[in-house]
Amino acid sequence: MPCNRLHVKRSSEIGPVAPYSERVTQQRGSGGRPTINQVAEAAGVSKSTVSRAFSRPEMITAETVAHVMEVATRLGYVPNHTARALSTGRAGTVAIVVPDIANPFFPPLIRGAQAAADQAGFSLLLGDSDEDPTREDVLVGKLGPQTDGIVLASSRMTEEQILAHAERRPLVLINRDVPGLPRVLIDTATGIEAAVEHLAGLGHRHLVYVSGPASSWSNAQRRHAVRAAGRRLGVKVTAVAARRSTYDAGVQRTEAILASGASAAIAFDDLLAQGVLAGLAERGMRVPDEFSVIGCDDVLAATMYPPLTTVSAHGGDAGRAAVDLLLSSLDGARADVRRELDTSLVLRSTTAPPAG
Repeated sequence: MPCNRLHVKRSSEIGPVAPYSERVTQQRGSGGRPTINQVAEAAGVSKSTVSRAFSRPEMITAETVAHVMEVATRLGYVPNHTARALSTGRAGTVAIVVPDIANPFFPPLIRGAQAAADQAGFSLLLGDSDEDPTREDVLVGKLGPQTDGIVLASSRMTEEQILAHAERRPLVLINRDVPGLPRVLIDTATGIEAAVEHLAGLGHRHLVYVSGPASSWSNAQRRHAVRAAGRRLGVKVTAVAARRSTYDAGVQRTEAILASGASAAIAFDDLLAQGVLAGLAERGMRVPDEFSVIGCDDVLAATMYPPLTTVSAHGGDAGRAAVDLLLSSLDGARADVRRELDTSLVLRSTTAPPAG
């Protein structure tokens, strides 16, 4: 039988070797997309390192992450989150639920959460409960199956409802102190005490606390801090309930604030304080010459007129810390972690000694 001959080309017949980027184009995976193996080869790292750069960047150096991302971008690589979900059992998505997206305290918090999720290669879903605990309960139930875990910011649900959800999925709380669950608490008590001390030092002997939502953990903490500091310093404290944290509520409660006979007010947040400033202006009262106002959260304060003295709450830091806690909890059992963030009083232009 005739023998089949194998023809081997000489190197001169092969021609120049294509650059790697061209070879990737020739060897792309299904749909013409580059694969994780090709990114690893081009970057000179292992496949697992590429995977970590997208899903767990904190596990490798920042320089390696930057190098892998640069190569991936150059090659047009996009991670297959569906495949990752099938292989890891994770959706690659977390959620954050807030009580009122229109409240200016929450956008910086959400932005911080988004930054932490992005860094870890996770998508972030957003839910707004509209200050309604029943709506929040339903919303968390719907988001649960779609996500790997949920951050509840200033939750209005009962402790029992929160714990029930925590049995079904990883949860991290912001500004809600439930023992047994990981939580990030903004310690506004320190800043509130400084605010009362500041007013007392100016000579005020009667102040109003303009309270926020009754179901708000932060509201209870701030109200308690105002009263405790008032007792310690010999300052009378009157509470005026605004119920909702809105500009209109601040305007509407101005009459009750003035009727109390107080010479200063500390509002639950900057939004209420802004409404109080407007209500005082409508009545021809000059701030701070005739009345002093302090807010809380420092999200609108610098842009108001006059610029508002307020307690700075660093909401963005809380969002980042909560997502970091949530992602770390995905790798282990539920942890009873309580992380506190400090606050401070920021002096601007809405406080002065009492008139007369």
